[in-house]
Amino acid sequence: MQESISLFDLNSRISGVLTREAGVRNVWVTAELSDVSVRRGHCYMELLQKDENGVQVAKARGVIWASSYAQLSRDFSISTGQRFETGIKLMVKVSATMHPVFGLSLVITDLDPDYTMGDLLRRRREIVERLTREGVINMNRELVWPAVPQRIAVISAPGAAGYGDFMNQLLNNSSRLRFRPRLFPAVMQGEKAAASIIQALNSINADGGWDCVVIIRGGGATSDLQCFEDYGLALNIAQFEIPVIIGIGHERDVTLLDYVANMRVKTPTAAAEWLVGRGEKALSDLDIIGQRIYKTVSELVGGCKEQLSYYSGILPVLPREAVGRASLRLNRAVALLSGVSASRLSPARSRLDVIASNVATVSARAISGARDRLVAAEQLIAALSPQSVLNRGYSITRVNGHVVISSGQIASGDVIETTLSDGTIRSVSI
Repeated sequence: MQESISLFDLNSRISGVLTREAGVRNVWVTAELSDVSVRRGHCYMELLQKDENGVQVAKARGVIWASSYAQLSRDFSISTGQRFETGIKLMVKVSATMHPVFGLSLVITDLDPDYTMGDLLRRRREIVERLTREGVINMNRELVWPAVPQRIAVISAPGAAGYGDFMNQLLNNSSRLRFRPRLFPAVMQGEKAAASIIQALNSINADGGWDCVVIIRGGGATSDLQCFEDYGLALNIAQFEIPVIIGIGHERDVTLLDYVANMRVKTPTAAAEWLVGRGEKALSDLDIIGQRIYKTVSELVGGCKEQLSYYSGILPVLPREAVGRASLRLNRAVALLSGVSASRLSPARSRLDVIASNVATVSARAISGARDRLVAAEQLIAALSPQSVLNRGYSITRVNGHVVISSGQIASGDVIETTLSDGTIRSVSI
């Protein structure tokens, strides 16, 4: 039978080895927290290491004893605004210990808050850069607001103090502006918050007819706001088709959603104040426009009244003066026409008499010349006529109806017609 020792003895030996090994004492280690719990003032947790794909590659049990936990927890919360809880990353100073009963543990004696803050900012920066590469980070921020957003979809936890403050500020405004808000309830803390808010956004989009979305949550620990550092939620808000207002936490609180929403305000109450202020500005603009219209109309009416008074004064005498001036112009025109007609008609009449005399003389000459030309033409025609030629002793010979001008045209036996001045003779050629 093999010789053996008890498990207690083995753990004691390991404890002794670890106690003498300087390389496992007061070592700074980075790890992610899991299964954090506080019992009797002691804080127990699991320290995890994951690769870039999120696969766990190392695990160890960690503990912060009550003697130092209260101070470390308070300093960490003041520096980072977070509590010790599952999911955050820490840089801690640890010493490996082996308890014979409770086994191996890493006792945490100090931590570096700057590492945790740096990790949170790094993750936020990576998401912002991803949304920028995808070209969506400014989509909601570039949407144009309606002049007065009145139909307001509110995403908040029912009964939350921040929601109550928002509604009170919005509906009881001193300007008595009327808004139509409607609550789309969602979980606003914890692991389910991102998915719950996305579901509320989907409901708003399906419902339609809203001017804007207001996502509000009251103040709390910074760790309570880690649910808003979610890529999927930021992507939904960045691509949402109506403007989104983020009013989460206090003035100092900043979340990833502030980088993608159209408007970021410091508190839920500030979100209501911004909406009321936009409505009041619209009222002020309308009042200024109304005053300008009143001033312009008053000036026009005043000018018209002055013109009316002026015309009322001159209207009774204006027709008489106009008729008098017209009569004067008419008399002048008549006198002018009389003088002009006398001076112009006399020379014209003399010219007409001369023209009439000239026309008679020229006409007689033209007729006499035309008569002489007609007599000469008549005599020429008579002298050149065929009958005149025949009378002078000439004759016309025809064969078969054609005038003969050559003896070659006549053949033996042809009937010849000879026309004389006083008749026709027919003969036959031999």
